[in-house]
Amino acid sequence: MTRLHRPVAIGARLKSCPEIHTLGLRPNFYDYDAAQRQALLSARRVLYPTAYYADLFHTMGKPTFPSFRTYTFAMDKIRQTALFQMLDIPHPRTRVFYGQKQQKTILDWFSFPFIGKIPRGSARGEGIFLIRNQADLAEYLALKGPAYIQEYLPVDKDMRIIVIGRKVVLAYWRVAQKFAFKTNVFQGGSISFAPLPTPALDLALSTAKACGWDDVGIDILASGSQYFVLEGNMKYGTKGFQKAGIDYKKLLCDLILTNKV
Repeated sequence: MTRLHRPVAIGARLKSCPEIHTLGLRPNFYDYDAAQRQALLSARRVLYPTAYYADLFHTMGKPTFPSFRTYTFAMDKIRQTALFQMLDIPHPRTRVFYGQKQQKTILDWFSFPFIGKIPRGSARGEGIFLIRNQADLAEYLALKGPAYIQEYLPVDKDMRIIVIGRKVVLAYWRVAQKFAFKTNVFQGGSISFAPLPTPALDLALSTAKACGWDDVGIDILASGSQYFVLEGNMKYGTKGFQKAGIDYKKLLCDLILTNKV
């Protein structure tokens, strides 16, 4: 194959894969040279188009991987919650309060303790608060922006299930440190590869399919006999792959080059 007949990508996720031509993000389309523009426009699909180009290619009718829907809901808990509710996907009881007038009614809907989150742009377990009393609530509301309030389900572990294409490629437990409520690995949580319940794996797959997400880490919490989808992480970390002895970049490259995604 000549250089420009290789699969073409924009984002850097596949940069280490020599069989794929990664162009990099250039917000001015005409900053790509003529051959690069032709490669993008004639490609069967564009890989990792970035949030900037994903919906543009979608509007043109050109497929991308990940899908434009995957980008649309990235790092936006408010939109994800609305989608889960509309699709009847099990999700902890959650409500968004806009402005001071609505925020004054939070305690009409929730009793302490409950969870408050920064609903947009937060990742790696940051922007999550256990609100135990009025002082905690006042501190959270001082952050400004919409108040994203969720019921607190007291557990010491949850599940990260990574779906690429329509297949679970990795699944593990995230276990909180003693006396901590956050399970995220970046917040001190540990990884366990003890078997996950089949219903949780099935829920992750059905959620990804229903939402149109094809490269996502689905976080699921078990409370009693019920399973709840917490959120979808499109910028999931790769520490789980490292601990499992899996070369994430090679796995991703192989999945794409063998047309398994």
